[in-house]
Amino acid sequence: AENFMREGDCMKKRMLRVKRNLHMLMLLPACALFFVFFLFPILQGILLSFTNWDGFGRMDFVGLENFFDFFKDDRALNAMKNTLIFGVFGAVSLNLFGLIYALILDEGLKGSGLVRTLVYLPNIISPLIMGYIWVLILSSEGGVLKTTLEGLGLPQLYSDWLADPKAAIVVILIINLWQAIGGDMMIYISGLQTISDSVHEAALIDGASYLKELIFIKIPLLGPSLRVNIITNIIGCMSIFDIIMSLTGGGPGFFTESLSVFIYRQSSAGNAGYSSAVAVLLFLTILVPVTISFMATKKMEDNA
Repeated sequence: AENFMREGDCMKKRMLRVKRNLHMLMLLPACALFFVFFLFPILQGILLSFTNWDGFGRMDFVGLENFFDFFKDDRALNAMKNTLIFGVFGAVSLNLFGLIYALILDEGLKGSGLVRTLVYLPNIISPLIMGYIWVLILSSEGGVLKTTLEGLGLPQLYSDWLADPKAAIVVILIINLWQAIGGDMMIYISGLQTISDSVHEAALIDGASYLKELIFIKIPLLGPSLRVNIITNIIGCMSIFDIIMSLTGGGPGFFTESLSVFIYRQSSAGNAGYSSAVAVLLFLTILVPVTISFMATKKMEDNA
């Protein structure tokens, strides 16, 4: 009987070993795809950032020269400034207004389903197409807005915002907010719906006001939703490309270029090494706030 039990244990161990090896084998295709399409391009980009390569000819190693050149390039520094503006104001406005929309619609008001659909609808449209639509509206050459105001006898109300560097930045931020806010709203609504009604009832019994309940109960319990929205918004806003290319093309001049647009332009001009160095700097620029946001929201969630 003891031999039989011993053989049974050995058989179980062998089966567990075979199952573990089978699981590892099934992971290989996913790991191979991850390496080929994600890890390898990153490593190749880092390698290229230390070279002076035009994308076709000889690849010359130049060390940190590309990185030093970046901080001497006024156009690159302007693109960095715009990227930080898009990252800060874009991410903050998306989370703020997305949360406000979610809180209002979570009250179950009449017509909230229709409002939710209308707010989310722009989110399904390509940013490139969205940019071209707004060009047709805001253009100074036969644009819908200019034509309408002239027809109403109010041409003085029109201004060519896309030709004004500061105004163009604001227009990009507003259009990005209008298009992407629906996604943030839906994630916050999902998070609010996971909060038990008993939590709200306990807050009412304790005499907590709506503001105190929001700050000390709802927002901490929205930790996972906050983390998803904050991180995705930082990444999306700091790497904004499509709307800029279709709306302003980085103009007037190069005043509304982001680092993503700058990288594209430098790569197209044959500066593959320099554009790779800028891409590495963009990656690091995004990584810092994303890491800080992840740690802060994780800590808030743990303390909730």
